Amino acid sequence: MEKEIFVVWEDRYSVGIPSIDEQHKELLVLTNKLYDACREGEEKARVYFKEVIRNAVDYVQFHFTSEERIMERINFPELATHKVQHTTFVKQVLAEVKNFENGKTFVPNNFVRFLRDWILTHIAMSDIKYADYIHTLKKQGALQSLIT
Repeated sequence: MEKEIFVVWEDRYSVGIPSIDEQHKELLVLTNKLYDACREGEEKARVYFKEVIRNAVDYVQFHFTSEERIMERINFPELATHKVQHTTFVKQVLAEVKNFENGKTFVPNNFVRFLRDWILTHIAMSDIKYADYIHTLKKQGALQSLIT
């Protein structure tokens, strides 16, 4: 089966913080791996999907912790709201994983689309806010170097 790229990183998703941009790129790589798993046929997809989803959940939690630490260091005023978005997302993903593992109705293709859409929307609508805040602090001289 020919490999198809489901979601591609574009510079417009960049928040201008190299470490966070790299983590966002990795989230898209994991989304593409999940998509590939969905295309492998029912049995193979279920086994591969289970393995990849665990890695994705672990990486998402690592990424969210990284972002939240940065927001704490800069006293980002919308930190609490951002944390709620992260927590809600993790709960949704874990609920879907549990459904998958328990054999409940679970459509991997729908899940992968949800994952892609949430990540890209979250970067564009939420992450850009703390990135803009960091750049404003830098312009004001209140932040000596870009958070990496």
